[in-house]
Amino acid sequence: MSSSTTSEKSSQPSQTTFRFRCIGCGAMTGSASEDFRCSDCGNLLEMTNSSWNSNDPVALKSLWRERRTLNEALDLSGVWRFRELLPMPESEENVVTLREGNTPLYELPQSSRATGISRLYAKHQGMNPTGSFKDAGMTVAATFARQAGYRWVACASTGNTSASMAAYAARGGMRSLVLVPEGKISWSKLSQALDYGALACQLRTDFDGCLRLLQELVKRAPVYQLNSINPFRLEGQKTLAIELLEQLDWQPPDHIIVPGGNLGNSSAIGKALLEMLEIGLISHLPQLSVIQAEGANALVRTLREGGGKRLVSVQAETRATAIRIGNPASWEKAVKVLQATGGACEQVSELEIVQAKAEIGAEGIGCEPASAVTLAGLKKLLQAGFVKPEETVVLVLTGNLLKDPDFTMAFHRSDLFRGTADERESAKLDQFRHPPVVIDATLEAVVKTLEQAEKSDPTDSNA
Repeated sequence: MSSSTTSEKSSQPSQTTFRFRCIGCGAMTGSASEDFRCSDCGNLLEMTNSSWNSNDPVALKSLWRERRTLNEALDLSGVWRFRELLPMPESEENVVTLREGNTPLYELPQSSRATGISRLYAKHQGMNPTGSFKDAGMTVAATFARQAGYRWVACASTGNTSASMAAYAARGGMRSLVLVPEGKISWSKLSQALDYGALACQLRTDFDGCLRLLQELVKRAPVYQLNSINPFRLEGQKTLAIELLEQLDWQPPDHIIVPGGNLGNSSAIGKALLEMLEIGLISHLPQLSVIQAEGANALVRTLREGGGKRLVSVQAETRATAIRIGNPASWEKAVKVLQATGGACEQVSELEIVQAKAEIGAEGIGCEPASAVTLAGLKKLLQAGFVKPEETVVLVLTGNLLKDPDFTMAFHRSDLFRGTADERESAKLDQFRHPPVVIDATLEAVVKTLEQAEKSDPTDSNA
């Protein structure tokens, strides 16, 4: 790749009202370096706009609701519909959109009864165009990459980011480079990136190694970085929280529970909550909590062992591949959000993740393994007394069930924990298993199988 084929323009936003602020030293700047870090202290940058708090909250709510009836490209997007709180490109023609956002808020009646939580919801970001929450941020970041004239965009990924980036790059007429850890990514996610035309490199390292290499690459080659350290990404991901509050008629829930991987999403949601409170869109803050897998618990250990002041990295290992990250880039942002909202950080075991995933599947909506940590974590927070049964709780499901079908099939075939210490405990989840049955191609065989299933139905009160 040569610089003659790619623009080396700045990542500076077009509107001067939007600036970059260092989350460490607070330094302000109108432009950002290739790695989106402060030139003074090396910390990550975030976006700020002094005009946000001048908006009329009543007028904004009315305007955003009215746009749901319109057919313009920006209004059909559940991200750009909230553009008053987003950086805008010089021209709307630069916007790269796949009609992202507009994701459903589901009630979870079975999980509600099982946990004792009277009002339990799931905001399912897996219903985005490429099947994950990444699309909400990618539409904004890809838009500014396109405006800056970049030909190549790139990301390090455990799967979902690569699929989303490749889709939006293709939609915006750009090329995409994805760096993924070899053997540590769902093939379903990688197949998406390939179908969207990405140049996929499987590196003999983990996600953290992929990200380190990418940060070196953007300093050497004219490639635009689209990981969650890109502040434009987080601006788009803010809209998850805005749309959620709109769906709740602007009545904040008591708790919002989010999976924790690279921690950009929890940072974005927290940023949105704080901005909505400042503007007057909401009257008080929900408590935002982050749940991690025990084998990828860098934030948990950072808070418990480092007091939230230094990152405690881990060698990440979990079947929930989307959050298999041991050195999360946005850990400081996440710590500040937890402190600002009074949230908690908890970890859950592999077995707890599997059970929670099966329970969400039994609701008829399903999710990828990483999303299920939210329900598993809720149970622990409830047991600890942090969450009360009478409170309203929203679980953020970040990825679609079809993101990791191998995991799901292994569970239903009882292969997931075979030969491990958890195999006996896993057997207790048989009520959730529905392995395929091989029978003769006769009516009698089908009827007999149906009758047997009816007799063994745990929901049948006469069984």
